[in-house]
Amino acid sequence: MKIKEMHATFGALERRTLAPGPWLTIIQAPNEGGKSTWCAFLRAMLYGIPTRERDKQGVQAEKNRYQPWSGVAMEGQLRLTWQGKEIILRRGPRGTVPFGSFQAVDGATGMPLSYLTGSGEELLGVSRAVYERSAFIGQGRTAVDAAPELEARIAALVSTGEEEISYSQVQRQLKAWQNRRKYRQNGLIPQLEEEGRQRSAALVSQQAASRMAQERGETAAALEEERDLLAQESNVYRRREQAQRRQVYEDAQQELEQAVQDWKRLDRELNREGRTPVRETLRSLQDELAAVRNLTQEGKNAESVRAACAETARQANHIVDQEPYFTGMSPEEARYVAQRDADVCLAEEEGGGLALPILSLGLAAACAAVGVVVTPWGYVPAAVLALAGIWLLVRRSSKRSRQQQEQEEILQHYRADQPEDILRLAEEYAQRWEQANEADQALERAEGKVLHLRRERDSRWVSLLGTVRAFAPGAKDPVTVSAALSRALYLREKRGEAGTRLESARKLVNGLPVPEDLPPADEKITPRYEADETARRLGEAERKLAQVRREESEARGQLAALGDPAECEARLEEISEELDRRQTEYEAITLALEALEEADRELQSRFSPALNRRAGALLRQLTGGAYESVSVARDFSAQVRAEGEILPRMASALSQGTVDQMYLAVRLAVCELALPAGDPIPLVLDDALANFDDERARLALDCLAELARERQILLFTCHSREADYLADRPEVTILRLDDGERR
Repeated sequence: MKIKEMHATFGALERRTLAPGPWLTIIQAPNEGGKSTWCAFLRAMLYGIPTRERDKQGVQAEKNRYQPWSGVAMEGQLRLTWQGKEIILRRGPRGTVPFGSFQAVDGATGMPLSYLTGSGEELLGVSRAVYERSAFIGQGRTAVDAAPELEARIAALVSTGEEEISYSQVQRQLKAWQNRRKYRQNGLIPQLEEEGRQRSAALVSQQAASRMAQERGETAAALEEERDLLAQESNVYRRREQAQRRQVYEDAQQELEQAVQDWKRLDRELNREGRTPVRETLRSLQDELAAVRNLTQEGKNAESVRAACAETARQANHIVDQEPYFTGMSPEEARYVAQRDADVCLAEEEGGGLALPILSLGLAAACAAVGVVVTPWGYVPAAVLALAGIWLLVRRSSKRSRQQQEQEEILQHYRADQPEDILRLAEEYAQRWEQANEADQALERAEGKVLHLRRERDSRWVSLLGTVRAFAPGAKDPVTVSAALSRALYLREKRGEAGTRLESARKLVNGLPVPEDLPPADEKITPRYEADETARRLGEAERKLAQVRREESEARGQLAALGDPAECEARLEEISEELDRRQTEYEAITLALEALEEADRELQSRFSPALNRRAGALLRQLTGGAYESVSVARDFSAQVRAEGEILPRMASALSQGTVDQMYLAVRLAVCELALPAGDPIPLVLDDALANFDDERARLALDCLAELARERQILLFTCHSREADYLADRPEVTILRLDDGERR
């Protein structure tokens, strides 16, 4: 295949023509001179433009990037020789699809070639992915990356010639089949095992599901009856609401008529006024009036809050004033008095203990015993001690009675059963006192806010009124001020504009939906609840009914799924057989994967030496013998080995120029080994030698000139050294793009 002529309206190329030579063509242009655009145009003419491609961050889709700058349609023509015949390819827009139309005609007769449908694979024999990784070297894209299509083609060259699938595709398919059958806890095998467990439990669940379905059916019938009744009651409310909407619509019509009359009246009044301030001043005065109204409304709201606070404070203080036990006391005083009285009630009994009286009586008894046994004089101290003990007992009893009476009087005063109740009464009084105090503070804040709003409103109103009266002396209140400002604004508007606004208002009112006419509500049905409650109950009934019906359906579905025991047993046997079959398939797929990997290793061992040998020979030619061999991996990453070295070097250890030379050698080797040999595909290079030094650039040009004897080569470059070096060779065509080609 040889490209003879290209005509392009593509990106910055506006009706441009490029006619390369039959062998090696050097196309020289400065940066942004259109080189990459010509390369993209050639690829688009062969394979079309991907219409599904979308813009990404930093990268434009091809259909957007190469839209002609002048706005005309994207179109092009490519004249070439193919299989000994001259043909012409034309592409243009189809609707909104760029390059969507395709036509191939015979260059000699002009007759359409129906067997060419616009796929580059029909002409070149390879897919776009293979072409871009072999004979099409874009700017900065010398390196080769792996693609399933290229892999499949390489596999075909070393096997039976089948190019439908690649190793990675087959591997992915086999792994997908393997994972479908079993992947961790997922896949057909775990699913069958789980189904077997579920089938075993189905018989136990059958009776429960039957009872559930029957119960839910009865419940659903009752809910349906209640739902229908609620729907009728809701319809009564809906019809009443529709009647109210109609009344609102009619009121709106009346308001519109009144607005028309008011506008006419204001228009007549405006014609009697003099000069007015500018529009911006009037708008600011309207904003000030709105602020005054807002302050008025806030003042009313503050008055309401103040009244509520006053009532709250009055009630709280009234409650405190009605306190029967701690009237006039602060919380601390109340707690002190309560604690004092509680301490009195909790005080131990006065009057001394029983120890002294009992001791005196005991000594008296001892003295009496002495008087009986020893001497009668013992009776005298016995009598004295006895009288003293009796007197102490009487005195203690009297004090105890007085103390008990005082405690009872305190408890009776507080109407309490225990001293702790007195403390509780004091705490309750303290809480009521605090509430009253907080209410007083809230009232004070509310009164302060009312006073502040009133002062601010009065200040701004006086300033506003003074300004408005300068051009509307009749203004005296917010209504008249608003009317004066509206009149002044309308003076600045043309009569026609005012009429247009009024007409717009009429259209807006006329555009309002007219309430539908519904018959009056059936008054025989008396709703049992309010409208909101009826709607809530109706929604709840529908939700419950749906839930019950869903549960009933689930129960009946479960019954249908469970079936009878015989069916369950039969299904369990089927599951067992299916498990055995799937397990056998899983093992077979595993063996197939192992065999595929072994076959891939065999293919690599057969193809890699040929590719490495040819790429190594080309690299020696490109580098003047500096590197003698190339090793290409499955993913087309490459390593090189210099002469005399043992270990190869990776691309990261090489200069950018050497990396480009290495991958150019790999590209050229792939072209020779993987592309059709009968009608060689043209080789396109876009600034592929940009990183080569002068010496290696001359070696590369010699290599390309030699290869151009077998296939056409188009070398786009921004340097002049290529053209200078090959200027004297008749087999080399040199083209220079002028400034008109710049993009």
